Amino acid sequence: MQKLLEILRDLNADVEWEKEGAIIDDGLIDSFDIIALVGELDEQFGVTIELEHLEPENFNSLEAIAKLLQSLGAQI
Repeated sequence: MQKLLEILRDLNADVEWEKEGAIIDDGLIDSFDIIALVGELDEQFGVTIELEHLEPENFNSLEAIAKLLQSLGAQI
């Protein structure tokens, strides 16, 4: 989970990622951030996040992102 937090903090160090439950809904990251995030997650965790996974509910919280990564076989 620490590696995931580091990736998110690199996107925006001002957000309290552990407490945030509406990352997408609150506009804390935009579409360019999502593209960068997906690329970094793919690289760091050895997974492939497909277009079908790019749903707001998969990226709205730290827990949702972790759950997505785990469903793709990543070790969090």
